[in-house]
Amino acid sequence: METIVLIIHVLLAAAVIGLILLQQGKGAEAGASFGAGASQTVFGSTGSGNFMSRMTAIVAAGIFATSFILAVYAKNQADAVNDAGIPAAELIESAAPSAAVQEEQLPALEESQVPAAPAAPESDIPKAD
Repeated sequence: METIVLIIHVLLAAAVIGLILLQQGKGAEAGASFGAGASQTVFGSTGSGNFMSRMTAIVAAGIFATSFILAVYAKNQADAVNDAGIPAAELIESAAPSAAVQEEQLPALEESQVPAAPAAPESDIPKAD
């Protein structure tokens, strides 16, 4: 079912892109303000703007609806992942040993145990003139 809604969502997105690209602006041509050639259009003199505007609004409402449905599916899948036996973050934090206990378990290095950096041979060191 989710796949069908996703396909419909993608088709609606392509449709709204097409509808927006098909619409003409208010001042598309010089004769448009005087009504030149308006009676020869497919949708009549004022029908094109209203028809395209209505279709764009309907398709946009469809995109909104499919987006909402997809969000519900995503929430249900996220809930299913939480119920998959993965422990909660609070449980993990309470089971982890504290930092103070970890410091007591690690032996501290004394200065006598820290190895010294090896000295470079005198021949490798350039001398200033």
